[in-house]
Amino acid sequence: MDTTTADPLVGRLLDGRYRIESRIARGGMATVYLALDIRLDRTVALKVMHRSLAEDPAFVRRFIGEAKSVASLSHPNVVHVFDQGTDNDVVYLSMEYVPGRTLRDILRDRGRLPAREALEIMIPVLAALGAAHQAGMVHRDVKPENVLMTDDGRVKVVDFGLAKAIEATNQTRTGVMIGTVGYMAPEQVITGAADVRSDVYAAGIMLFELVTGQQPYDGETPMSVAYRHVHDTVPAPSSLVPEVPPLVDTLVASATAREPEHRPADATAMLVAAVDAHRMLPRTTIPPGTGPVMSHSQPLGPPQGTVSMPLGPSPMPPPAGHTLIQPRAEAPRQRRGFRPNWFLVLLAAVMVVAVGLTGWYFAQPEYVTVPDLVGQNLAAAEKNLTGAGLVMRKAEGQYDEKVAEGLVLSTDPAAKSELEKGSTITLVPSLGPKRIMVPNVEGKTANEARAEIAGAGLSVGTVKRLANQEVERDRVIRTSPQSGEKLKEGAKVNIYVSAGLTMPDVSGMPKDQAAEFLSRQGFQVQVNEVDDDAEPCTVIAQAPKAKSEVDKNAQVMVTVARCQTDIWDFFRKHGEARDDEQFALVPGVIGKNVNDAKAELEALGFRVQVQRLGGGGVVQYQRPLPNSERPAGSTVYLWQ
Repeated sequence: MDTTTADPLVGRLLDGRYRIESRIARGGMATVYLALDIRLDRTVALKVMHRSLAEDPAFVRRFIGEAKSVASLSHPNVVHVFDQGTDNDVVYLSMEYVPGRTLRDILRDRGRLPAREALEIMIPVLAALGAAHQAGMVHRDVKPENVLMTDDGRVKVVDFGLAKAIEATNQTRTGVMIGTVGYMAPEQVITGAADVRSDVYAAGIMLFELVTGQQPYDGETPMSVAYRHVHDTVPAPSSLVPEVPPLVDTLVASATAREPEHRPADATAMLVAAVDAHRMLPRTTIPPGTGPVMSHSQPLGPPQGTVSMPLGPSPMPPPAGHTLIQPRAEAPRQRRGFRPNWFLVLLAAVMVVAVGLTGWYFAQPEYVTVPDLVGQNLAAAEKNLTGAGLVMRKAEGQYDEKVAEGLVLSTDPAAKSELEKGSTITLVPSLGPKRIMVPNVEGKTANEARAEIAGAGLSVGTVKRLANQEVERDRVIRTSPQSGEKLKEGAKVNIYVSAGLTMPDVSGMPKDQAAEFLSRQGFQVQVNEVDDDAEPCTVIAQAPKAKSEVDKNAQVMVTVARCQTDIWDFFRKHGEARDDEQFALVPGVIGKNVNDAKAELEALGFRVQVQRLGGGGVVQYQRPLPNSERPAGSTVYLWQ
């Protein structure tokens, strides 16, 4: 059966952006889909967490935090994380789509690999782990399933941070160890704790598996395998496959030491050791008269077997058994002039030229090719340069959005340049993505805040005014993003400025209720009664006007219709009551939910009007007052 077509997510548009096209793979924590980002028109890999994890709030919180950290990790051997989000019950991660196969697939097809090829896979894996370790991250689940081999031969590591997010879920409280037991370091098995040296241990187990075709331990249950990781010493790969070189045995033994302090300090330290081992492995012999044998990857060090030549010719003694022949003496005779022996002259000239050319040839400098160091750790890059006979000079670092901090950003001269041995190569280290901290501008004026934000290298977005009783009018309440957060250079920062108090609308309220409410809001209230046709003792005007900005303790004048008028005369005058009219008692609904109060009043035959004072959904004031008599069908006013 085609499981792709039966998958309910296939064909769905997640978050209004990602259209899921097919299912790629399914694992213990998530399912991976091929999707199209319709906003950027690019193909991505969408990792969707299983429902059991997505329903755990602790996991979702930790997952979002880890996704943000991993998204900042930029390295050519790390699968890049683009986005993270949720869509109802779906929690997903949008990642770089890497066409190819996992290292596990390759091991199934080919079995064990030659030592040199295994190291050429491990070196970029260690470079990726080293970049993560320098950024303060631990992978926690290094294994062949999390190493992708692209169609063009590149190596990519995936799933940074996912195991850490799983640790926040309820599943960890049921005794489930987070990670893959075949690659777990002893300290992970015993305490569940993991650090960069736990990743080094897993990398050592993976190297063992690459050169032998199997893991060092097996057992009937996962716990029996975990027990052996804690109590046994990982055997030398050559004990299973005799042709594995001692250099690889040493590297595996160092990485898989049971005590963390006996292992390399981090993946970068193991990377340096792996590069050294690769360089010292014997190469294929080149038969005389044939061209060089090229491997599928570039050499990681200078060619082995380089012959050093003297800088000038050595004096050549006469061959053994020969003597210098002296010219035979002849009796002097009369001659008309000197006649030179032109053969001897020519021979002497040829010998002089030959000696000169020989000296010139052997005095020529040796040239080497500048290796490609971009993306490497500085320590590994210096090691490679030293091995190639070149000298490193470190330049001032530069910010870069794609290359992580501490890795080589560029070289001068560039890779593949031909240089005289002993020349100096300038390395420019990356400072990582440039991030600017949002300054704290709370309490400052809007203009002062604008200037400080712009001076920090950020831009001002919107400026909004909000009613606020605590912050002085025209002073900054807060920013979004908040102060202290780090943003890209030029990113927008929104400013929220205090509008002080906003004058509430008390029109139509009973005089006493309006005065009490305004006083509670911090206003100085004065009441002015005038003759008016409005309902007696109700507010007919206010100054300042409703919704205007005012300061705390401001003077407020409310004008009310005179209270002495007989309320029944008012109703008869306005046609709302007759002498034979039926009256009803208005119940008290203050403190009740507005909708409940409205339903109760309408059931008694009253009309209801609701006005907002800025509170919640609870009745704060009413008119008429509770237990007042009013004609049937008259209007009751509620303020919430």
